[in-house]
Amino acid sequence: MNVLNFVNAFFGDSAHWHGYDGIPHRLLEHVQYSLTALGIAAAIGLPVGLVTGHTGRGGNALALVATAARALPSFGLLVLMFVLLGLGLLPVMIPLVVLAVPPILVTTYEAVRSVDPSPVDAARGMGMTEPRILLRVEVPVALPLILSGLRSAAIQIVSTATIAAYVSLGGLGRYIVDGLYQRDYEKVVGGATLVAVLALVTLTVFWAVTRVAVSPGVRRSA
Repeated sequence: MNVLNFVNAFFGDSAHWHGYDGIPHRLLEHVQYSLTALGIAAAIGLPVGLVTGHTGRGGNALALVATAARALPSFGLLVLMFVLLGLGLLPVMIPLVVLAVPPILVTTYEAVRSVDPSPVDAARGMGMTEPRILLRVEVPVALPLILSGLRSAAIQIVSTATIAAYVSLGGLGRYIVDGLYQRDYEKVVGGATLVAVLALVTLTVFWAVTRVAVSPGVRRSA
């Protein structure tokens, strides 16, 4: 059978659309893992990136941290966390967050640093406080790049969250891991297809958010 036949067989089997191991349930689990990891990574990366970008301090340290984090293998870190922490969601969240923080952190820093200094100086001349300058002047201009960092992190999380299945959790990775163990390649291909489709949906969501959140003038200049 070729790949298309595997895909048709997987999605055409009604057993894959119902119950605990059904596509809707596994998809919901995968989305929950991904959103949780992205939320934690954004809560860490966005504030640090915004503050360091505004002050211009810590750029070298951020680059070092990002390089070190990207060098860590997600699966190896998952195994280590599983050995140290045991079963549960935490051993999965740690490698996913470590994977997602660098693109958010570095892109946010670079986005704020790339803002034209003229409006920033004008805002200071008008007596605006530093937090207001950051939030009212720099962030709106830097928003397209900030969202691109979040988008990159989200795609990496969606693609890598399949590792949750290796520590007996759910998600779309369950089809891939179970399919390989059972030599059920129909299930493997179906799970991989669902992950790819979810990644494309994530891209579409961020495109829509950018259209809504970024002002037309900033979007055109970007």
